[in-house]
Amino acid sequence: MAEFNGRPVTPDALLTLALTNYGHFTSMRVDDQRVRGLSLHLERLVRDCRIVLGADLDPETVRGYVRQAVGDQTGAHVVRVTVFDPGVDMAHPDKAQNPGVLVTFRPAADLPMPPLRVKSIRYERDVPAAKHAGLFGALHARRTALLDGYDDALFVGSDDLVSEGGTWNIGFIGDDGIVWPKADVLPGVTMALLQRLGWHRTAPVTVADARGMRAAFATNTSIGVRALSGIDDVPMATEHPLLTELRDAYLAIPGERL
Repeated sequence: MAEFNGRPVTPDALLTLALTNYGHFTSMRVDDQRVRGLSLHLERLVRDCRIVLGADLDPETVRGYVRQAVGDQTGAHVVRVTVFDPGVDMAHPDKAQNPGVLVTFRPAADLPMPPLRVKSIRYERDVPAAKHAGLFGALHARRTALLDGYDDALFVGSDDLVSEGGTWNIGFIGDDGIVWPKADVLPGVTMALLQRLGWHRTAPVTVADARGMRAAFATNTSIGVRALSGIDDVPMATEHPLLTELRDAYLAIPGERL
């Protein structure tokens, strides 16, 4: 299912997105009409619309489009809201100032999900502060990891510091508790919700540091808190009391009604 500005999407609108891939988005897990961190998702869309399109976006209009698209469906779904200007072309991205809202959704996986085994790959996201649609580099890194027998990629910057994963933030459990990498990363909603609960320490983390942690985990709206079973050829513990506490705390966060 796909709707653009509350109506069935036309091929022309999707063609524009396919040819330019210029826009931004957020993905949110909807459980029985409720979304953990819905306000943060809407704030992200408003913020990123100014960064990417230089335009204002009405969050209540977006919320209405999502509510309409989901309808009376129950169960768990992942809803993606993509914001782009259907009139833009590659020669004039400066003219992309009229945001339209594309809403799509798919079934969500059951939580918790099985652990991830990741491969460290040197990659730095363009404009990391915005969740933009330019995913080629991230997906190419993921493809490389998959072809090498891993589940996903873990990004390492030119400063040799770990930043994030292909479509998720990463956190670690060290001797002194939970630590998030101090790096230029996409500010994830799930990470923000966990940090609001008190887990907010950040520090630079090298690949060697990461491999020596007691445990590691990925976070995003689709997967919640997902353990890592290995980084490169180094196995990681997939069970730890703090990991269980994190997962339970996230699942206990009440969802906001659409």
